[in-house]
Amino acid sequence: MELKTDIQYLKGVGEKRAQLLRKLGVYTVGDLLHFYPRSYEDWSQIVSIEDARIGEVCCVRAIVDRKPVGARIRQGLTLYKTDVTDGRSIMQITIFNNRFLADKLEAGEEYLFYGRVGGSLWKKEMNTPLAEKAEGGKRIRPIYRQTEGMTSRTIERLEATALDGCVSQCPETLPAWIRDKYCLCAIENSLRDVHFPPDMDYASHARRRLMFEELLTLTLGMRLLRGRNRARTSFRVQTDETARFIEKLPFRLTNAQRRAIEAITADMAQDAPMNRLLQGDVGSGKTVVAAAAVYNAVQSGMQCALMAPTEILAMQHFETMRKFFAPFDLRVALLTGSTRAAEKKKIYACLQAGEIDLLVGTHALLTPDVTFRRLGLVITDEQHRFGVEQRAALGKKGEDPHILVMSATPIPRTLALMIYGDLDVSVLDELPPGRKPVRTYAVTGEKRERALGYVRDHLDRGLQGYIVCPLVEEGETPMAAAEEYAAELRSGAFHDYNVGLLHGRMRPKEKEAVMRAFASGEVRLLVSTTVIEVGVDVPNAVIMVIENAERFGLSQLHQLRGRIGRGRESSTCILISDAQNDEALRRLRIMTQTNDGFRIADEDLRMRGPGDFFGARQHGLPELKIADLVSETQLVHEAGACAEELLRRDPDLSEAVHRPLRAAVETLWGGVGSSGMN
Repeated sequence: MELKTDIQYLKGVGEKRAQLLRKLGVYTVGDLLHFYPRSYEDWSQIVSIEDARIGEVCCVRAIVDRKPVGARIRQGLTLYKTDVTDGRSIMQITIFNNRFLADKLEAGEEYLFYGRVGGSLWKKEMNTPLAEKAEGGKRIRPIYRQTEGMTSRTIERLEATALDGCVSQCPETLPAWIRDKYCLCAIENSLRDVHFPPDMDYASHARRRLMFEELLTLTLGMRLLRGRNRARTSFRVQTDETARFIEKLPFRLTNAQRRAIEAITADMAQDAPMNRLLQGDVGSGKTVVAAAAVYNAVQSGMQCALMAPTEILAMQHFETMRKFFAPFDLRVALLTGSTRAAEKKKIYACLQAGEIDLLVGTHALLTPDVTFRRLGLVITDEQHRFGVEQRAALGKKGEDPHILVMSATPIPRTLALMIYGDLDVSVLDELPPGRKPVRTYAVTGEKRERALGYVRDHLDRGLQGYIVCPLVEEGETPMAAAEEYAAELRSGAFHDYNVGLLHGRMRPKEKEAVMRAFASGEVRLLVSTTVIEVGVDVPNAVIMVIENAERFGLSQLHQLRGRIGRGRESSTCILISDAQNDEALRRLRIMTQTNDGFRIADEDLRMRGPGDFFGARQHGLPELKIADLVSETQLVHEAGACAEELLRRDPDLSEAVHRPLRAAVETLWGGVGSSGMN
């Protein structure tokens, strides 16, 4: 087995698991080795039941007294209980709504139970602990980023297989003089210890080496890219017509919106094409900023394209843009997969003749039949939903057009400044007046029935809501879990309402149909997996319940919450979780304390590293897997100093001792313009 071997052929993977791993950015065995844990659980320090402190997370070794017995307490809540003993004391185990874990525990077998201790001095208890067979379980456990159907435990087993088969093939990219100067361990030891550390000191040393390497290659790439020659464009904004556009708006712009429009207009007045990221929290008003850019571009004779990841979102942009441009007679058209053949032909002809000013659409914009006469501005919304090749394909339909990228995924300011290099960034950090913050509450599963009752109260008032299903345990499929939950709600608390269902296994047309029904109000309650993370604006949807909220990252929770709070009604998000570990509780606490996406992004970066922000080369930029740019500022400075010294010694990194590092830089920046290094 080699590092470049397709992940499908690693023992224990196969075709279905390979598809799930690819969602996490793991395509080869080498990718898996560099898919690092986001945190660790310490199962190596085992305490007796007697010594386990109430309120603290610990690991207890004990024998199961009897198979856990399930009892349906109320609608939507099943409890499984049993006692365990270490020979001296007894502890009660209670499992909430997790049949998979309950079935795993066998009477008379010895397990390690990891969780927060509760109860009293007379009889201690653990609610929904993690559990593993005692034999071989005493160690530091890595915790990995997950996706639907792929648990951290599965990834852990696959990492062990990959390490045994391929770790010795990993090239050493850092020459000895750098490792000696900065006290860094060798690559093979680092990879073994980052996944399976003997203790936390080993994990810390391994992570430091891998972070340093990533920061160094990132910094080297940016320094080399800054020197590349930028293309020229013949599309320039001749006069700033922003004031005329703003005058016709039915609302006042925020100062942040005005600053962004000014920066974009100035960019498009240059003879080098604009390459700007417009990022702002959910509801910060990115669309009107994009509309101002379109207006100025059209006044200077350009055609514009706006590409969105879903048909619903494209239709939403189309309607919004039509309203903005109604006073100016700008010609706006919509092109999606559902556009009828006759209408498509008409759009193709008008576009080629220059009779369409703005074409809004989905991936349909990328088809060969779509040809522009003077494409000068390309806008992509939520562009991390598109592949790098798709984004490049749209830009190639013009001659070096201006590029504007919009993202509602807040990216920490420190990360944006470090990562974007020569990409300019505009941040909308103010919400328009009138937007009400979403009230957010974190509750345990014991209050599920009350939460569902609260949802029903809103539906009774003519409003709409979401219930988000969790990532599921291994052995279940997301589709089955979501369908089972929706069926339970339809026959129970919401039997007299139209309950819709949305999950990732549905066909695109099925998804679009459900979202249309929800947007029109036909569906009143939508049960969904995370596919609604980026979706349609439904102002009437004002309540959301997120089940097993501890299984989602902070930024993902914030994006989900952003589906509500888009109208004039007050909105509420209820996070249901029985998690007891410190990290999960901290995430839930942050969500209840703030609606500020940038603060949430900073916290998420601290807790999990930047990998989630740049999975699948978001924004066409290098994917960071482990570097911590918030808490490891000293390491950032050290990597910067090392990069400067390296480039003084060897400006092209052409010396034999530096060639592996150069290869790492080109790999990290592959497809992002690494030609500037030649």
